Amino acid sequence: MSYPVYVDRAVKDIIAERQRQIEIEGFDAACDAANTRHELARAAACYAAKAAFPNVGEASFIDIFMRVWPWDERWWKPAGHRRNLVKAGALILAEIDRLDRLEAQEAKP
Repeated sequence: MSYPVYVDRAVKDIIAERQRQIEIEGFDAACDAANTRHELARAAACYAAKAAFPNVGEASFIDIFMRVWPWDERWWKPAGHRRNLVKAGALILAEIDRLDRLEAQEAKP
């Protein structure tokens, strides 16, 4: 199946960000496995919300959305609109991967 070039770029950027999270930040499968309370999905939601509400000032954003942010505030690193969406996509990918690994483990006899 062939995808439009812009989709190809977006997917590559999300995968590259996920790879960066693993290699540079150290957020590998073992680290992801410890996030059993939907932390990865919640973090993705925060980055997506930041992209969805770009005109909300940082102070207001922190007051509202950081109640959902699952980790210490020092890990909150918003960037530009597209970059926040890429981070959200990579975190969603990490959560899906974590769920798939968990399902595979539970399926083993």
